[in-house]
Amino acid sequence: MREKVTRWFRVVAVAEAFSWLALLLAMAVKYGPPGNEIGVQITGPVHGGLFVAYGGLALLVAWLHRWSWPTTALALVCAVPPFATLAFERWARRRGRLAAAPELARSPVPLG
Repeated sequence: MREKVTRWFRVVAVAEAFSWLALLLAMAVKYGPPGNEIGVQITGPVHGGLFVAYGGLALLVAWLHRWSWPTTALALVCAVPPFATLAFERWARRRGRLAAAPELARSPVPLG
């Protein structure tokens, strides 16, 4: 379960960053010369859903990987600025915050 949740966290972190880009482009179209709101009406809820999913997965991954409070807070704060989830995901991966811990990975359960 731990690896699957971590994989989903990584996917959602990247997707959330791209949804920021889509939302920013949609806002440029909305407030620019075309003045069309349809892009914001579509990308807004998509980005909102990914934002919430990222926050929930960040808390779950923090618990599963036993992150410190500062690392967990950084993960959550990175949901706010555009593209910061991408930077946090890369940082966490390079620092081993998303790696499977050998002592926790699939230890046999005693039968008996």
